[in-house]
Amino acid sequence: MQTSPSDLAIVGAGPAGLAAAVTAAELGLRVTLLDAGELPGGQYYRHPAPALGAARPEALHHGWAAFARREAALRDHVSAGRITYLPFHHVWTVVPGGGTWTLHAVAGPDERAAGVRAAAVLLATGAHERQLPFPGWTLPGVVGAGGAQAMLKAGLVLPGKRVVVAGSGPLLLAVAGSLSAAGATVPAVVEAGAYTAYAGHLPALLRNPGKLVEAATFGGSLARHHVRLLTRHAVTEAHGTDRVEAVTVARLDRDWRPLPGTARRIPCDALAVGHGLVPQLELATGIGCATRRSPDGTVALALDAEGRTSVPGILAAGETGGIGGAQLALTEGEIAAHTAAGRPAPAALARTRARLRAFADAMAAAHRPGGAWTGWLPDDALVCRCEEVPAGRIREAAGDLGARDARTVKLLTRAGMGWCQGRMCGPAVAALAGEDPAPDRRPFSCPVPLRHLAELPPADG
Repeated sequence: MQTSPSDLAIVGAGPAGLAAAVTAAELGLRVTLLDAGELPGGQYYRHPAPALGAARPEALHHGWAAFARREAALRDHVSAGRITYLPFHHVWTVVPGGGTWTLHAVAGPDERAAGVRAAAVLLATGAHERQLPFPGWTLPGVVGAGGAQAMLKAGLVLPGKRVVVAGSGPLLLAVAGSLSAAGATVPAVVEAGAYTAYAGHLPALLRNPGKLVEAATFGGSLARHHVRLLTRHAVTEAHGTDRVEAVTVARLDRDWRPLPGTARRIPCDALAVGHGLVPQLELATGIGCATRRSPDGTVALALDAEGRTSVPGILAAGETGGIGGAQLALTEGEIAAHTAAGRPAPAALARTRARLRAFADAMAAAHRPGGAWTGWLPDDALVCRCEEVPAGRIREAAGDLGARDARTVKLLTRAGMGWCQGRMCGPAVAALAGEDPAPDRRPFSCPVPLRHLAELPPADG
């Protein structure tokens, strides 16, 4: 256990956490930065391990200069003793006591117990992908859209030679562009939503001309690589024996219901699929932080403009407050650091946050899944991969057995009880149960060795 408390402990070294750590140190705070990963940058700035010898890792990233500048500052602050940086530390709970907060973590490959105390805590835990299941989604070669990008950024490998990119959200364009530039053939980007949905959010678009330029850049990249963009379409089935060999794509109506007679088959040896991101809130909800419903239907933390949660002493920044991208996360990290230091953030930061958050809400509304997507799920299609629970069993629980929420469905079917604890299947189970996804409050945010619990002092136990 750390002997003297830090002024601020930050969980997560992605864009929000990295920006917050550097800014807080510059403002004179003693900072402890904990991250589950080996290198700073999080999922967005994931980059190859030095042993791979990548000559130009920045070529795989958008906005690399912003990361490189803060990473250099992080190293300087660590050398000067202003920041204690703890990689390979997966924080599993945060508990109050004695006027400070204690963060318990599973540390290193040997899974030793670690503890950090701090006067305040900033949660920058990021997000994970939202998956909507379909027949064949468990075949080898079917990966998450973000997972395909992570394979390329961190491992310099492609998920396949001919990769269909599908789902919904702006991440698809970035993934398709990265895969194409790295040598993969991308026969199609299959977007379930329609970009015309942004027309209802014209003020947010006009306040963010940089986002329009970014979209145009992605579109130009797809055109150069001869990638077809199919909007209001979805992959409704993946085919193959030992590996995915083709996908069936169908046109959708406005509620995401497949239209009869529109199905087509596209050969491929990999499918990168994802329907946006879901804020990762286990630590926050475990200590009682209030939540809100985002325009895309996901649950995010309820934050004020300075990054405060509903729990005094707990701040948050980035995707925890709603999915908004790296630039917003960097901005919110800096704002939350000023709040932790007891200083008002510069007005320019506040204006930038308001502008980017408005665009994030417009983006979320435009790509919100339609309610009828469950219609492409036959009863024998797996929904919970960990426990191998098919859609028919969940429908039986919600219909014949009277389950009215995802928790009751889980108790009746074991859906969500496996290794991922519902992160993968949670949205689908909730949809089949006729319920909006709800915040899941639990005492552990990751698996914890029993010896860690046995070693806790009575006050923490």
